[in-house]
Amino acid sequence: MFHGSLTALITPMKADGSVDFAAYARLIDWQIAEGTAGLVPVGTTGESPTLTHEEHKDVVEAAIAAARGRVPVMAGAGSNSTAEAIGLARHAEKAGADGVLVVTPYYNKPNQEGLFRHYEAIAKAVSLPVFIYNIPGRSVIDMSVETMARLAALPNIAGVKDATANLARPLHTLRACGPDFIQLSGEDHTALAYLASGGHGCISVTANVAPRLCAEMHAAWARGDIAHAMAVQMRLLPLHDAMFCESNPGPVKYAAALLGFGANHVRLPLVAVTEANAARVKAAMLETGLLN
Repeated sequence: MFHGSLTALITPMKADGSVDFAAYARLIDWQIAEGTAGLVPVGTTGESPTLTHEEHKDVVEAAIAAARGRVPVMAGAGSNSTAEAIGLARHAEKAGADGVLVVTPYYNKPNQEGLFRHYEAIAKAVSLPVFIYNIPGRSVIDMSVETMARLAALPNIAGVKDATANLARPLHTLRACGPDFIQLSGEDHTALAYLASGGHGCISVTANVAPRLCAEMHAAWARGDIAHAMAVQMRLLPLHDAMFCESNPGPVKYAAALLGFGANHVRLPLVAVTEANAARVKAAMLETGLLN
C-alpha cells in the first residue's frame, strides 16, 4: 500500500498562525493529481510539535477527508509518551487512516528495550500498520537493526521511515527484516540510492512543492529506467538543497506559500526563513521549473 513518492505534508497556516484547512484541501487535491502515491500528515514537516492535540486530530481528519480514499494516508502519531502515542494512533484508526507513523521517543532517550516495548505497546493497541520513524538527528536515539527485526516480527509493525541517510542501513534492514518489511527513505537527497539499496519509496519534504517530479522519479525507477530516474533526481537536487537550508519546515513553507498553499508562517520556536534563504528557495524553484 505504501510505496513510491509519499509527501510529508506541511500544515498550511494563515497569516495569524491558525491552520488553513481550505489551503490544506487544495494542497491534497493537487498532490493526488500530480501523482503522489500517499500522504503523511502531522509529521515533523507538518509541525506536529507545535500543534495542539485537538489541532493534530483535526488535521489528520482533514487529510483523510480530502484524500477521499484516492491514496493511502499514514497519520503521524508519535510522542515521547507511550500512552499519548497510543491515544493518537487510536484516533487515527478511528478517523480512517491507513497507517500510522510513530517517531522514536525524543528527549527521554529510552534504550533499545524501551524502544521495543514502546512500539510493541502501540502495535497492540491498534490494528493499523505501524511505521517506525527513525530519525536520530532529531530524536537523538537510533533504533538498531536488531531491535527493528524484533519489531518486524510483530503482526502490524509494517515498516520504517529511515532518516539516517546511512545507505548501508537499508541493506542490513532488508537482511534482518525480510523483503516484506516496507523501507521508506526519509531523506530526499538519498532517495534514489535508497531504492537501489532495497527501499520501497520516500516520505518526501520536497514533494510538497514538486510532487510530479518526485512521482516521476519513482515511476522511472519502478519501470527500470534508471537513467531517467537519475536525471530527475539531478534536476531536483538544487531544490533538495534549498528545502534544508534552514530547519524544516521553514524553507518548504515559504516555497508552498509561493505556490499559493497558505501563508509563509511557521510557529515558534521556528521562524520564517531569512531573506537570503528565501531568495535561495525561490531561485531553486525557478531552476527546477516550478515557477515562471
